[in-house]
Amino acid sequence: MSDPEDTQPAQAAGPQAAAQPGEPGIQPAAQQAAEPSVASSAPQDDEEPVEGTTLDAGAADRAADAGQPKHASLQDLVDEPAKVMRIGTMIRQLLEEVKSAPLDDAARGRLAEIHERSIKELEDGLAPELVQELERISLPFPEDGTPSDAELRIAQAQLVGWLEGLFHGIQTAIAAQHAAREHTMAQMQLRQLPPGTVIAPGVVIGENGEPQRAKASQPGTDPLHPGRKEDPDHGPGQYL
Repeated sequence: MSDPEDTQPAQAAGPQAAAQPGEPGIQPAAQQAAEPSVASSAPQDDEEPVEGTTLDAGAADRAADAGQPKHASLQDLVDEPAKVMRIGTMIRQLLEEVKSAPLDDAARGRLAEIHERSIKELEDGLAPELVQELERISLPFPEDGTPSDAELRIAQAQLVGWLEGLFHGIQTAIAAQHAAREHTMAQMQLRQLPPGTVIAPGVVIGENGEPQRAKASQPGTDPLHPGRKEDPDHGPGQYL
């Protein structure tokens, strides 16, 4: 009979021989489980965000910045519209005074000072973009003497025209916003109507809530009752 003590050393030596370094063998389960986690935790910078995944804060901010327009709206460019309108009305009235009667040296000097001070006050109520534009188009009066009536009229007319263009642009932008808001409200009201509602001749509300052309009635169907076919034997007859 074989001694059971002879088999025990052989069984114990098996795992020790497999665990020796430098020899080919099966790696431990803990080491095998650690390797995939290291590979998966490596950063992948080249991957593009897939639709439906959550972006990090930096990527979300960059995406939001990319969707914003480069130029601000006209309403944001005017910080104090009431002040700008008051100064514009004053400049227009001064221009009328210059046109109506000739001015002496003292009046021309005072009008030139009012013009320069009006520009400074306008800059306080405008955005930096408009301030830079106003500084580029405004030419200073000569420092060696008092400006003439013609120079004052040109400067005043230039400033009045620039302000009128600014106000016209603001009014146009406001009108466009009102039109877009009314269009949105009309679409919301149309979406509340049930599908198939006739809103105009040949136009009905579709399944998606949007207006669409009505389907042409097929021959042999009753136009008053779309689901009912016409009976040729019960149509309107002629009486002799």
